[in-house]
Amino acid sequence: MTRGANEHPFFARIWPFVAAHEAQAVRDLRRENLAGLSGRVLEIGAGVGTNFAYYPKSVRQVVAVEPEPRLADKARGTAADAPIPVVVTGDTAEQFTAGEPFDAVVCSLVLCSVHDPIGVLVHLRSLLRPGGQLRYLEHVASAGPRGRLQQFVDATFWPRVAGNCHTHRDTERAIVAAGFQVETARREWTLPFWAPVPVSELVLGRAYAP
Repeated sequence: MTRGANEHPFFARIWPFVAAHEAQAVRDLRRENLAGLSGRVLEIGAGVGTNFAYYPKSVRQVVAVEPEPRLADKARGTAADAPIPVVVTGDTAEQFTAGEPFDAVVCSLVLCSVHDPIGVLVHLRSLLRPGGQLRYLEHVASAGPRGRLQQFVDATFWPRVAGNCHTHRDTERAIVAAGFQVETARREWTLPFWAPVPVSELVLGRAYAP
């Protein structure tokens, strides 16, 4: 059997365990990232559906994109117990199209793993209604020694074992370069002491499509 371009068998085995044991601080940030959303929401890189339980009931529908087939299967199981309607699709962010524009796009720990972050963000902006929001909780490039460590792991083993994750990406700059206007953003050091240092710094933000 030939492995597809979007299949990451090792990552798909370990991620459900990691997601089930997230630090409470990260869960709180997920909940904050989704607070106040309403209407139709597009979620990119849904993983096993960790966010689904945190969506407010004001959301009419979530369309969740997850191209890794094993994770998508688990996400469909999670969707069955979600408090709001969730449809899971196996498209990539680049491939996904929709007729009706979305009120918001949610990205959680996913922009680190796409091949062309700015291109993906430009495409996501095209799927939003005017004034629609981008909500993001993402790994972000650190400064100093931690940043140099990120560059080292990105050039060696990390993308191979972590589903193409690249830890030293200037996610905030990519969001602005894609045409979004950032409303709020802050950085958080939230993961427990045993977590891998390269992914310990997160950025939580809201932006909108003019």
